[in-house]
Amino acid sequence: MDAMDYGNVLVIGSAGVGKSTLIRTVLGTGSVEVTQVGSHLEVYESLSIPFRIIDARDIGGSLFARRATIGAIKRWSKDNALDGDASNDINVIWFCIEGKSRKLIRQQLAQLSRATDVWRSVPVIVVLTKSYAATERAENVELVRQSFARTKRRQRNLRAVIPVVASTYQLDETTFVAPEGIPELIEATNEAMPEGVRAASGDIAEFTLRRRRSVARGIIAASTAAGITVGAVPIPISDALILTPIETGLINALATLYGIGKGSTSKKLFNTILEVGTVSTVAKAAIGALKAIPGINLAASVVNAAIAGSIVAAIGEGTMRVFERIYMGEKTLDDTEWVRGFLESRMSRDLIAQGTKVVGKLSGVEAGTDQNKALASLLLEAFRQDEGKATEGQS
Repeated sequence: MDAMDYGNVLVIGSAGVGKSTLIRTVLGTGSVEVTQVGSHLEVYESLSIPFRIIDARDIGGSLFARRATIGAIKRWSKDNALDGDASNDINVIWFCIEGKSRKLIRQQLAQLSRATDVWRSVPVIVVLTKSYAATERAENVELVRQSFARTKRRQRNLRAVIPVVASTYQLDETTFVAPEGIPELIEATNEAMPEGVRAASGDIAEFTLRRRRSVARGIIAASTAAGITVGAVPIPISDALILTPIETGLINALATLYGIGKGSTSKKLFNTILEVGTVSTVAKAAIGALKAIPGINLAASVVNAAIAGSIVAAIGEGTMRVFERIYMGEKTLDDTEWVRGFLESRMSRDLIAQGTKVVGKLSGVEAGTDQNKALASLLLEAFRQDEGKATEGQS
């Protein structure tokens, strides 16, 4: 059996919800191959269905057990996201809720979100297990939909709510509830699978991008601190050329992180970024604007440090966004004019706006090591909060 021919369905739910019975019924009576993954996940493969089933242990038991299971799902997801093996992507999620436990739906939905945060856009099918009372099914389906509607991100993922009776249930001596909903569940899963494959691919790309962004921000933080130190020396900061070595190191480090080589084309791109951050008219105008802030009571060295740190932080955040677009294939190394325009916009608008706010918060603060640390923290926070505005006009 070639796993590449199969999509993957993650089955998740609380203790006693009936996942095991559901899985056995879906798999049928044919030969089943079971692979144990740690102590919290089992992978089922059968020729009788066109997808693999990944069974997660209970997420609604004790606090310890719940955390262990959620941790196991996250490790599976992140490990497979990083190794680039698409055959282990999660393509559809079966979220199992017992039809009789309606009061717990919101709580269980929160647990689902925590366990599957890597797979943010993968289709979700809610399976209402043990739906023995036909009169309550419509009400339960509506309650699930209302619960998802309160969580907008998950609402977009919901593809179906299917009441299921996985095995014959005896109500009393003469009354039985026959199995129901299994064919509909398999059909809905097959219909969602192509979308799930595409969504998983996008989720993996987003996940790896978030990982790189986290590392990138560490690089930007270190460079901003270095810029503040250089700017705090008791000499006038008339232009940004003194920051060239720091910005060069920053750009090279970010380029390595995003897999951008050092050929002639990339060198032209790097030079464009450096020009914007050092000798451009925009950089000089930003320095002038920050130095001219009225009503501040700061030592010249503090102002210089704030200006230098603002420039480095702005160039770092802007360069990160540029390299992300290139990494995602949305832009190329040849798009230097777009890069110049985007970074100049950030320098002329966002740098001055955020730098002004930070300088205002530092009024009256004495220069020194502690002040430099506070300044770096304020700058990094300001430019990260402003990233929504910074991405406007990127296209």
